[in-house]
Amino acid sequence: MSYLDFYGLQIEPFSNAPNERFYYNSAQHGRALTRMMYIAETMKGLAVVVGDIGTGKTTLARKVLDSLPMEAYESALLVILHSEISQEWLLRRIAQQLGVENPAREKLQIIGQLYRRLLQLHRMGKKAVVLIDEAQMLNTKELMEEFRGLLNLEVTAHKLITFIFFGLPEIEECLALDPPLLQRVAMKIRLSTLTEEATRAYVVHRLAVAGNRENLFSDEALREIFRYSHGFPRKINVLCDNSLFQGFLMRQRVIDEAIVREMASDLGFDLRMDSDVKIPSIDLPATWIPGGEKSRQPSEGNEGEDNQKESVSGPPLPGAGVSARDGKSGKDDDLDLQLEEFFEDTFRES
Repeated sequence: MSYLDFYGLQIEPFSNAPNERFYYNSAQHGRALTRMMYIAETMKGLAVVVGDIGTGKTTLARKVLDSLPMEAYESALLVILHSEISQEWLLRRIAQQLGVENPAREKLQIIGQLYRRLLQLHRMGKKAVVLIDEAQMLNTKELMEEFRGLLNLEVTAHKLITFIFFGLPEIEECLALDPPLLQRVAMKIRLSTLTEEATRAYVVHRLAVAGNRENLFSDEALREIFRYSHGFPRKINVLCDNSLFQGFLMRQRVIDEAIVREMASDLGFDLRMDSDVKIPSIDLPATWIPGGEKSRQPSEGNEGEDNQKESVSGPPLPGAGVSARDGKSGKDDDLDLQLEEFFEDTFRES
């Protein structure tokens, strides 16, 4: 017997894997969804959703994607995994997701193909909307300029493409790299953490979706979940999942505050906000750049057949075989090799 059977659940209620079924329409997320649908419907060009880690940006992005009717929109969700991407690679990925067959290698040719495709969609009465998750990874002026260029693709009184960025607060620094693009932001939405009342409703909602409508957490336990998670949905999920498993091991039908506190302690959750906890850092040489100057061409993924597409974006980082940059000491070279090996292991192609 698993804890799902023990508590009468059909699926895991607190998995952190994005699942639109578990979308909780809190007051702020509901407002954000309405505003983003307005941006898409009116083709405003560029909107930005900003929130700290674990505030539900990815779940919200998937909800927006699923809410755009396929007969009216050509839409896609791109997830940027890291910043080592080129302008050409980004343009090719956007073109592929919007239905361009065999995008060219050269930037100007890709833009031409994309423009023709956007005109075709416009004549068909469809709107092109691209959602970019983890947009703070697009942290170069060159990449920001490409988005500004794409927003210039328009016909009389109509923009041909709209982008919605989802990112950490650093996304504002990325946008500031290209002031003309920053001025084109038509709407900015900020996500905060859940209140205590919303946290309680969030937990109850996810349990109901998973098939259980009983009170599996006591009122005191729910209060402690809020205190230790600070209202971050991702931390709520982790704490609730651990608490349910511990309750199953103890054969305890209702999770009390003692179990929640024990799990919070095991997880290292603190009653202080994360921003109040000082995290040690390491000093790197000022000239150190991950992977040196070389890069590999990204592997091409298979395109889906649906109009609404999702893609995890970001070519693999270069491996440890890259030679050291000129002017470094042997100690710096060793550090480079160790960190390059770490990046290779982390982002190696499957």
